[in-house]
Amino acid sequence: MAETGNNVDRAAEIILEGGLVAIPTETVYGLAANTLNEKAILSIFEAKQRPFFDPLIVHVHSLEAVGKYADLDDHRLLKLAKTFWPGPLTLLLPKKNNIPSIVTSGLERVAIRVPNHELTLKLLEKLDLPLAAPSANPFGYVSPTLAQHVEKQLGHKVNYILDGGPSKVGLESTIVGIEEGNVCVYRLGGLSLEEIEKVVGKVELRINNSSDPKAPGQLKNHYAPRKPLFVGDLRELSELHKNEKIAIIHFGNKEIPSHIKAFDLSPGKDLKEAALNLFRFLREADESSAEIVLCEPLPDEGLGRAINDRLRRASVQ
Repeated sequence: MAETGNNVDRAAEIILEGGLVAIPTETVYGLAANTLNEKAILSIFEAKQRPFFDPLIVHVHSLEAVGKYADLDDHRLLKLAKTFWPGPLTLLLPKKNNIPSIVTSGLERVAIRVPNHELTLKLLEKLDLPLAAPSANPFGYVSPTLAQHVEKQLGHKVNYILDGGPSKVGLESTIVGIEEGNVCVYRLGGLSLEEIEKVVGKVELRINNSSDPKAPGQLKNHYAPRKPLFVGDLRELSELHKNEKIAIIHFGNKEIPSHIKAFDLSPGKDLKEAALNLFRFLREADESSAEIVLCEPLPDEGLGRAINDRLRRASVQ
């Protein structure tokens, strides 16, 4: 059992000792260690059983702090940072030499952001050093949006869980960088394409689906429950799997037979509410008595794109 509380001083002490602290952010809970301590970073990979070719995201307390660890020279990315930080935006930037290669999986760019959570910002300001923090869950599993999720999955591997309540966004950050002179989105997330394009104009999607990621969260199979997840038309899927015990995740009020465990992402079809509920419902469906989980895709707009991306990566291919 991990020690849990909201003591920022205790969390800072553990980080400085090379330990692991689960931190709250507006997106999901992260498993944090001192970015500049390679041994501590190694313990993140070991605790999550995360492959070393999947890079980590670095968290800092302010835009001003970025320059110590990365080059933010592109005016378009700078404009995005000024507009959306603190918030669910990660920038992929040329790294400086003080960022260990293990953090970036040997790549020349580092993923960096300023999270929007009071406790974690206080922690970062107190430490005045960057925290590398992927999601605080076993590699490939559903991301945690509550301190209790972290305790249940990684409590025996974490030194301290900084409990900041439920995540407010519920999806990981959107990752943006520059490729061949164009602004590119490498991972869809809690900041929509529409919001980004209002600031910098048309962007290019570079959503990777392979085992050779350029940025965190690009692996083909990720964010998955233990039970098989199928995404598509619920009527067709229900008929196809009529002899199995199913759980259904849907969007908007639907008539679901009472004997089926059902989860409505948003009765009012609010995409922000759906994003907030997605990982929690995937986790609850996975912990139910159902044998498989069925889910319908959401409208492919706004945060719906990011939700559909997570569902594709989590589903049976």
